[in-house]
Amino acid sequence: MDLRLTEEQRHIIQNVRRFVREEILPLERDMDPDAYELPPAEHERLTQMTKAMGLYHMSVPEEYGGPGVDIITRALLAEEMSQHRAGLYSPCYGVFGGGAPEQLYAANEDQKQRYLWPAIRGEKRAFFGLTEPSGGSDPARAIQTKGVRDGDDWIINGSKMFNSGADTADFGLLFVRTNPQAGRQGITCFLVDTDTPGFIVKRLVHVLRSHYTTELAFDDMRVPQTNILGEEGKGFAIANEQLSLNRIPYAAAGIGLAVAAQRMAIDYVKNRQTFGDFLANRQAIQWMIVDNELDIRTSRWLVLHAAQKAYDKQPFRFEAGAAKVFSTEAAGRVVDRSIQMHGGVGVTKDMPLERWYRELRIRRIGEGPSEVQRIIMARDLISGAAHSEIELA
Repeated sequence: MDLRLTEEQRHIIQNVRRFVREEILPLERDMDPDAYELPPAEHERLTQMTKAMGLYHMSVPEEYGGPGVDIITRALLAEEMSQHRAGLYSPCYGVFGGGAPEQLYAANEDQKQRYLWPAIRGEKRAFFGLTEPSGGSDPARAIQTKGVRDGDDWIINGSKMFNSGADTADFGLLFVRTNPQAGRQGITCFLVDTDTPGFIVKRLVHVLRSHYTTELAFDDMRVPQTNILGEEGKGFAIANEQLSLNRIPYAAAGIGLAVAAQRMAIDYVKNRQTFGDFLANRQAIQWMIVDNELDIRTSRWLVLHAAQKAYDKQPFRFEAGAAKVFSTEAAGRVVDRSIQMHGGVGVTKDMPLERWYRELRIRRIGEGPSEVQRIIMARDLISGAAHSEIELA
């Protein structure tokens, strides 16, 4: 592996780092500590800046009019974009755009006209409906929302849980059990308009993070056969492939908070005196600083290794799981130590550490809990799909 940045990556990272420090951080000084949105005028101003940078909708492929930023560079930028108070769940407050759910690139031409292109243009917003009250770690068996064929339509009944943005979305990707006997081969993905009769936002679900999620219900909701994304019964594969890929920038975002917390801790202990000496001269503090750095650098290596394998179109499920588990757990440790070094001020809302501490806790559950990732990785090790030897090929 060559961990050196290309000149293009160096240039992009410098621009994004400068953007965060010169545009985002000054705005946050006057915002509520738990804010997750910018004032509309500021959001529009900064969005125009990111478009001028050529990084708006960075994950959208070039053939669809986007910059087509590769997964390695996206991971590097995820680390940079999260280094502010709201950065974990609202990196740069969304001014870099998001494009469309990547599953939509597998849509047919009619579906692309109705959903993909409007999402890319910012005319429609989407949600992702996979997790249910019955569970989310094993969706192939946990999904109880059912679809029954009725002529050219499907009648859908059930519910979904922890859906971000479903109350303001125009449509969603909804994963439904259409064959009760087929296990993961019985899951179908539907494109569902949120104004469809029977689509109900049941309640807002408030969690540790500053924003909220939703619980949805479907009461005899009628969806046409033409709204099936991909093939009937192949919905789980559509979800699973992208979930593995998304774990890479998801893991990288946590590293960004750890980097920012480490930077804050070092600045603080170099200037804070107790019992006649600077905290930076205390061995206990020095060891915490070093342990922070070991967690950060190990996390970054694991993330970039996973990104490289995905970029090279090699199997990367094990590597993505390893990056996700280690980086989310390590970031929590780094922020925890940084709070400890700051003492009482570390848990005040004057500083972003307490928000990072809360929100990082979710990351060990979201996008596949640490325990489930360990199960998946164990299977790959035992089956020989992954191994510990140095790879020679």
